[in-house]
Amino acid sequence: MLSLAQHTATKVKENIARVIVGKDNVVELLLIALFCEGHVLLEDVPGIGKTTLAKSLARSLGCSFQRIQFTPDLLPSDITGVSVYNQKTGEFEYRPGPLLAQIVLADEINRAGPRTQSALLEAMEERQVTVDGVTRPLPRPFLVLATQNPIELEGTFPLPEAQVDRFFMRLALGYPEEAEERVVLQRFREDNPLDTLAPVVSAEQVLEIQRAVRTVFVHPAVEEYIVRLTRATRRHRAVRLGASPRGSLALYRAAQARAAIQGRAFVLPDDVKSLLHPILEHRVIATSEARVRGRAVRDILDEIAAEVPVPVEEIWSVEAPYDQSA
Repeated sequence: MLSLAQHTATKVKENIARVIVGKDNVVELLLIALFCEGHVLLEDVPGIGKTTLAKSLARSLGCSFQRIQFTPDLLPSDITGVSVYNQKTGEFEYRPGPLLAQIVLADEINRAGPRTQSALLEAMEERQVTVDGVTRPLPRPFLVLATQNPIELEGTFPLPEAQVDRFFMRLALGYPEEAEERVVLQRFREDNPLDTLAPVVSAEQVLEIQRAVRTVFVHPAVEEYIVRLTRATRRHRAVRLGASPRGSLALYRAAQARAAIQGRAFVLPDDVKSLLHPILEHRVIATSEARVRGRAVRDILDEIAAEVPVPVEEIWSVEAPYDQSA
C-alpha cells in the first residue's frame, strides 16, 4: 500500500505540471498535507496561481471543489449552509454551503470576521458542521487551502496565533523564474489546460493512502530528534513563542508522508529537516528585538537545525518492521 503513495504522488505531480509550471516541491508538500489529513495556509501575493493550483489538485484527485471568497460581510451560515422552509412539504430542508466539498479554497481568509473564521476552523478541526442543532459530517478526503495576502492588510482581520497553529503547514508559491513564466504564456496562449485536466487517481485511493501513511516506521531516535527540534524553538533566545506539541505531531506525520512518497517504509532525519520550515515556521514567533535586527523565523529555524544533533545513520538503517512493497 505504501508503494501506492509513491505512485499516486508521481501521477498527481505530473498531471498538475500540465497546468502549473515549476512548482513540483509545492505540489509535493500539498500532497503531504493531504495524506496527513492536514490543512494548508497559502500566504502569497495575488496572481501567483493559488486558485489554479487548488483546482488542478481537485481535478487530479477526482474530488469536488469549491472556492469561497471571504469578505467582511460573510456570515458563518454562508459557508456551512442553511435550513430553508419548504412550503410544499411543511418541513425545513438543509441547503449545503460551499464548505461541504472535498477540496475547499478559502480565498483571503483574513478578510472575513472572526465568527466566520472560527466556523471554518471548527470545520477543519472537527470535520463536521452543525446547522440548527444538526451535525453533518464533511466529505472525505477533506482539505482546506486558505489564502492570505501579506501585502494589503487594510480592512482585514488577522488570524490569531492560536488559529494559525491549527494549519498543518504554511506555504508560499513565489514568482516563477523567467523561463517558467514564458512557458506559462505559451501554455495559456490558446486554451486553458485546466479545462482538459482529467483525474489520475480516485478519492477512495487517497483515503487508503491516508491510512497507510500512519504505518510508516519512525525510529525512537528520530522521534527524539523531532522532539528536540520543537523544544529548541521554545528555549531559543530570539523566540518569544515556540512550537506547540501540535507542531511536533505535525512534523512527525509529515515526515511519515514524505517517506511514503519517496517510496520508503521508514522515516529518515532528512525527512524531518526538509519539513522544518513549512511545518514550524508559522508556529514560531520571534522576539521584538530579533525582528528589529532583521532576524527572520526562517533563519532561527536554520540555526536550531544546525545546533540539534542529527541521529547517526546506523540507528535507523536497521530493517524496518513494515514491508515497503505492501
